[in-house]
Amino acid sequence: MQPAAIIQYGVISDVQSTRGAGVPLYQLKINLTGSKPSIWRRVVVRRDMRLDRLHKVIQAGMGWTNSHLHQFITGRRAGSTFYGEPDPGGFGTMTLNERRYNVADLAPAAKQKFIYEYDFGDGWEHDLVVEKILPPDASFKHPVCLAGANACPPEDCGGIFGYYRLLEILADPKHPEHVDLQDWIGGEWDPAWFDLDEVNVDLKRAKA
Repeated sequence: MQPAAIIQYGVISDVQSTRGAGVPLYQLKINLTGSKPSIWRRVVVRRDMRLDRLHKVIQAGMGWTNSHLHQFITGRRAGSTFYGEPDPGGFGTMTLNERRYNVADLAPAAKQKFIYEYDFGDGWEHDLVVEKILPPDASFKHPVCLAGANACPPEDCGGIFGYYRLLEILADPKHPEHVDLQDWIGGEWDPAWFDLDEVNVDLKRAKA
C-alpha cells in the first residue's frame, strides 16, 4: 500500500499533524466477534494514537453511536488488563486510564492482538489485530478506513445473538414480531451495507 492511497479523504483532526511525521503507522483490522459473515473494518492510525482517540475511530469506523461504556482488554481472561475511561467516583480502580496509553502500548509489534468491548450489556466485542506496521509518512494527517464489509448492527438489539435473531425475524414477514421490529429498526435493513466513503466522512466528523 502506498501512502498516497491513505490521504484521499481529507483531514480529520488538527491533532494528527505533521509534527509527528516520524511516527510509524499501524494498519489495524477490526472484526466484530461472532459475526458471520464477518463485520469488519481496516483502518490506518498512528502508532502513538491514544486509546481514547482509538475508541472514537472504532466507533465511527464501525458505525456505533457512542451511547454506552467501553473498554480495551489485553491478555487472557484470567490475567487480563483493562483500559477505559477514568471513574471520577473512584470505582473501577482496576481499570487503567485509557488517556495514558496508546495503541503501541497494547500491541507493540505486528500480528499482536487486543480486544475492544462496547456496551457491557449487549457485550459487543471487537478483535483488533495489527496487520502491519507502515513506515512514517509526512503526508499522513488523519486516521482512515481502507476497506470493510457488512453493516454495523443497530444499538441495543441484544448483542450478536440478538442481532441474528433480529435478522431472522425481519426476513420472515409472517413472524408475529416482524412488524414491530421493522418499525423499531426504522424500515428496511440491509445487513450487507457498507460504504467506504461514508465511513471516512464519519471518521472525519469524529475528530479522533
